[in-house]
Amino acid sequence: MTKKVMVLMGGFSSEREVSLDSGKSIAKALKKKGYTVITHDLTDTKKFIASLNRSKPDVVFNALHGNWGEDGTVPALLDLLQIPYTHSGMTPSAVGMDKYLTKLIAERAKIKTAGGQRMTFKEFQTLAPTLERPFVVKPVSDGSSVGVFIIEKKEDIAKVKYKSKKAELIVEKYIPGKELTVMCYKGKASVVTELRAQNGFYDYKHKYTAGQTSHVLPAEIPASVAKTCLKYAETIHAELKCKTVSRSDFRYNEKDGVVFLEINTHPGMTALSLVPEQAKYIGISYEDLCQNLVEEAACRPLK
Repeated sequence: MTKKVMVLMGGFSSEREVSLDSGKSIAKALKKKGYTVITHDLTDTKKFIASLNRSKPDVVFNALHGNWGEDGTVPALLDLLQIPYTHSGMTPSAVGMDKYLTKLIAERAKIKTAGGQRMTFKEFQTLAPTLERPFVVKPVSDGSSVGVFIIEKKEDIAKVKYKSKKAELIVEKYIPGKELTVMCYKGKASVVTELRAQNGFYDYKHKYTAGQTSHVLPAEIPASVAKTCLKYAETIHAELKCKTVSRSDFRYNEKDGVVFLEINTHPGMTALSLVPEQAKYIGISYEDLCQNLVEEAACRPLK
């Protein structure tokens, strides 16, 4: 019997457009694999639940990014509804979305991080002039490098802006050097990609605009550095109990070594995304990757 898959995309976060792009590509790939595919743009929770009741999918492919979809909220809902879904469950999703909490878990697992402090935007405005520069300030829970600022001189502090004084931020040491990323697939990390952004910072524009960033695969780094990246990626994937696929980001220079930045438990699946590219490098096509995510879909049992 052919499985019916609902591709859930869009959503309410700042990464909505990226999610829509991912969702369209995933739906196309799954149709090629012979699945019955329906898509749903999450704009209203009641409509989403009504759509689930009406269409009765066997699996929900969670192609949402950012808050709600990636932070454990949607996985928790699907657990309660007993509908299998792709990617990690509620707990690893929620923990992975919290950069500060993930950092604490990484440090406990002997993974080197940039350290840092958690604070509100209001607290940051008071403390910023006293912080040792250069440093990075970013939201505790957001993705796609949204709201990230690099503070190199005192004048840069005025450029930091967030909508709410209560916005939760993480402030950490700025690590110069190579931007590296690693896919962990079914618990195994195989290759490292170096990201070379045109203007030096791999931000939202560079991630999702063709020609803005070069992907060097495999990364041109010493074998010992690559080995450390792979080990770190596998370790944090296991510590958080991620399912099927995750992507971990790092910085590297000779002085600091390999420094873990964050993990993405629901990596992007657009034409410019890194996980499909690394999967292809190790012999897994985009269509097969989507199929494997569907076939490993699960929900938390009620008993």
